[in-house]
Amino acid sequence: MMARPPKAPLIAPYPGLEIREDSIAYSGRFAMQIVRFTYERFDGSRSGELTWELWRRGAAVVVLPYDPWADSIALIEQFRLPAHAAGFDPIMKECVAGLCEPGEDIEVSARREVREESGLEPDLLEPIGKFMLMQGGCDESVQLYCARVRLPEPGAAGTYGLAEENEDIRVTVLTADEAFALLDSGGIQNATGALALYWLRHHRPRLREEWTRP
Repeated sequence: MMARPPKAPLIAPYPGLEIREDSIAYSGRFAMQIVRFTYERFDGSRSGELTWELWRRGAAVVVLPYDPWADSIALIEQFRLPAHAAGFDPIMKECVAGLCEPGEDIEVSARREVREESGLEPDLLEPIGKFMLMQGGCDESVQLYCARVRLPEPGAAGTYGLAEENEDIRVTVLTADEAFALLDSGGIQNATGALALYWLRHHRPRLREEWTRP
């Protein structure tokens, strides 16, 4: 029997849930778990048996770097094979993001990812919220933050990423208005980037006041 990866523990008990099989089908970079189960329906009856493939990715962070003095933001671009497979342009404008290391504090993860993927050093982090990305098939949860940073002039770009992971990440600085126009025109095609920008548009006046006080 295949050993259980640390990120693919047995499914925890839940009222009305009956687990009939909980096994590992694949254990590569991420595990694929096979779960056969029934559950208690809303009317109290027992459901039929379901078999789900559960993709185990764990906790992640997403960070939108924002400069309240210049009213500008930083987005990144990199090649995304799944986007290409889904028929999208594989070079998407996104927020900084990454998986948390086991046992790592979530804010430490956020600051590490910002540093690795953009070369920036945030001095403040404000939580946006915690969300699931694919609750129908994957356990990945993401904690979104907005980070206070000092950014170069809009249009400036640099390339970052970890060489040992073959990362090639391009950073682009946009004014907040440019970013919101991109969002409204459909130029942001990933959920976390769109969510972070919608949040910033709502909270931007408050952040510009609070984050620029002497």
